[in-house]
Amino acid sequence: METITPDPRRWWALGALVASMLTLGFDTTILNVALPTMAGDLGATTGQQQWMADAYVVVFAALMLPAGLLGDRFGRRLMLIVGLAVFLAGSLAGALAGDVNWVIAARALMGVGAALVTPLALSVVPTLFARDEQPKATAIVSAASALGLPLGPIIGGWLLNHFWWGSVFLVNVPMAAIGIAACVFLLPETRDPASPEVDIVSTALTATGLGALVYAIIEAPTRGWGDPLVLAMLTAAVVLITALVLRERRVERPMLDMALLAHRGFLFNTIAATLVMFVLSGLLFVLPPYLQAVLGNDAFGTGVRLLPMMGGILVASRTAPQVAARFGARAAVSAGLVALAFAALLGSRTTVDSGYGFTALWLSITGLGFGFSLMPAMSGALGALPRDRAGSGSGLLMTLRQVGGAIGIALLGSLLASTFRDRLDVAGLPARAADTAGDSVVAAHIVAEKAHSAQLAASANSSYVHGMGLVLLVCGAAALVSALLAAAFLPGTQPARAAVSPPQAPDMAAEQADARQ
Repeated sequence: METITPDPRRWWALGALVASMLTLGFDTTILNVALPTMAGDLGATTGQQQWMADAYVVVFAALMLPAGLLGDRFGRRLMLIVGLAVFLAGSLAGALAGDVNWVIAARALMGVGAALVTPLALSVVPTLFARDEQPKATAIVSAASALGLPLGPIIGGWLLNHFWWGSVFLVNVPMAAIGIAACVFLLPETRDPASPEVDIVSTALTATGLGALVYAIIEAPTRGWGDPLVLAMLTAAVVLITALVLRERRVERPMLDMALLAHRGFLFNTIAATLVMFVLSGLLFVLPPYLQAVLGNDAFGTGVRLLPMMGGILVASRTAPQVAARFGARAAVSAGLVALAFAALLGSRTTVDSGYGFTALWLSITGLGFGFSLMPAMSGALGALPRDRAGSGSGLLMTLRQVGGAIGIALLGSLLASTFRDRLDVAGLPARAADTAGDSVVAAHIVAEKAHSAQLAASANSSYVHGMGLVLLVCGAAALVSALLAAAFLPGTQPARAAVSPPQAPDMAAEQADARQ
């Protein structure tokens, strides 16, 4: 049996990975709290706000797999540094942008950097740590990304209260610089020159297929699902993604390794992680406008009111590995998804008069469900990967997670936009003002203030809350289906193997054995 000598710098090196992932997790949600402010200052419609969020996610997802392969071939530390540098450049461009289109372009550039960082940060873990330490290390890296999610709105809210909206981009610059320095001084170089070459055709098919799908979903509420352009984009997405799958099945060393999906542990843990991101991305897109426009909080107050979710994630990050070790990853993931479903269904009962206390309750449960489902699912999926496919395998996992997030923002944001526009009472308003009010709840409040119409403001609030309730119902249903799939199909834990596993780490050995059967 092969004996791997642990790298003495491995826990310091993990600090470099944590700094990198914290930067990305931080940026994922800092924009959410800024969107209502940017909608007012830049005149961004709901669709444009979706693109500001999704331009980052679509590029992120499309480039994840080739980024993993580039790191395998040319050095993971080198590509991590390049990725953080690109992310820093995109953040500077976003801070200096003068209109919505430039913001969207800057977000896309930031997505390029994030695509280089994320899969490589995870793929370094199996090369640094022995199998018994991998679950703990993976949980720490995942927790860094997760903890950045609720920290982003708090810091972003404070910045928006004191500076202009571009400060939410500018704050990434020192964060990325710290990540670069940590990688340079703490992280050893690792590579796998035998990994497949980057397939440009497959990369193009991924980017165009996913981009066409997201475009169709975002534009459908405005144009209509029967619009020729929307139908053409949906058709193109199906054709391009089908062509990608067929191409990858034929090549000898595929970039999208479909054989990895034959491992039961990898497949169903990845499905669970993808659906968790679908739910969470949609929820974080619709919640800040509710806290800011409907409840009347400022940007900092909105960020602070997301703290209950951070509390839930903190509790889950400390207890999920122990729960998975004692009861098995299947039980932990299933329980987390049930908690997420309960939180979303509870949140769907929110009314205009519910107040913040009720929101804090279901946000806390959301954080618990997110932590208990995502972290063991990530560990289980990565534990089922062959060691020599660490870059491309983790790239596939993160790609599917990002696809879930992109579709969550596009689909749930579009459901909210169409419901809000349909229910908004704009009687008595000029046509142009009525059209502007229908763009977003922030725009409706601006029009109501100019028109001195309390009725329009009240209609905007009730319409938005109704749309948010529908979104949360869909989130709850998706999480419940995910929980049933996890309970039925995730590999179980064998008690005999669990007895010899280290007490501080989840029992990954049994999952890996089951996954390979």
